[in-house]
Amino acid sequence: MAETLVVALGGNALQRSGLPADAQNQLRTVRETAARLVEIMGLAPRMAVAHGNGPQVGRLALQNEAGAGLTPPMPFDVLGAMSQGMIGYHIQQALGDAMGKAGLERGAAALVTQVVVSPDDPAFSNPTKPIGPFYDREAAEALRRGKGFSFREDAGRGWRRVVASPMPLEIVEIGQVKALLGAGFVPVTVGGGGIPVVREADGTLRGVEAVIDKDLAAWRLAEALEADTLLILTEVEQAYLRYGTPQQKALRSVTPEELEGFMREGHFAPGSMGPKAEAALRFTKGRPGRRAVITRLDLAPEGLDGSRGTQVTA
Repeated sequence: MAETLVVALGGNALQRSGLPADAQNQLRTVRETAARLVEIMGLAPRMAVAHGNGPQVGRLALQNEAGAGLTPPMPFDVLGAMSQGMIGYHIQQALGDAMGKAGLERGAAALVTQVVVSPDDPAFSNPTKPIGPFYDREAAEALRRGKGFSFREDAGRGWRRVVASPMPLEIVEIGQVKALLGAGFVPVTVGGGGIPVVREADGTLRGVEAVIDKDLAAWRLAEALEADTLLILTEVEQAYLRYGTPQQKALRSVTPEELEGFMREGHFAPGSMGPKAEAALRFTKGRPGRRAVITRLDLAPEGLDGSRGTQVTA
């Protein structure tokens, strides 16, 4: 049993591929996700939920640009806040309903959350975070020429726009998250990795153009909450070596040191499994008693009991 569990929800937990990317389909998918989360609540007396926003914030950016002639476009930090509110609303509603049907007294509470990054982070000059839909090479090249966007191939699935993804340093509203957790609620927080802000010399905060990786933000959250388990949910059963090749090999149980070696060898793609492996490594390295699990949403209970997924323990 995990006394305190942080769950990082990937894109497939929020939006089903092959369906129209509208609000109704997102909520339908989130309701299925909420039912899975309720299944594992008996294994975690205290649980906090983090989530991504790559597809959603990418679509908001497209809407932003399309409407620029009618209304002033919003900066990327504001788009992040918009996506955080939208997704948080759906998770809060769906999880609350699912918990009520299961007879659970705990409720969910979505919290708009800021996350501090460094203005000198090298990520600002090397964008890697995929957002928005997938494009073929020709469409991506046309947008690069026409809009000046940066694109990268995403794990064999197509080309996606990429933006800066700086390292999360501090969760501004962590006190509020702890208060919600202590009162018995399930906080839904650091959505989309959190709204990226920098702290000025006088202590005030300023939003910046970036999207923080949600897995690394979930690691920061797990650290701040002194969690003993970090559950990273994604589209595959576990992490793999030489993924997508005839020599593909599943990783079932690894130490942080072994995982770090595989990362140095380049087995995990940036913007895909790379941040998940890094979050698992940072959470467990040198910390006996902690565990990170990487697996699919539908395998979450088995991931927590240790029978499925990639298990990372010191």
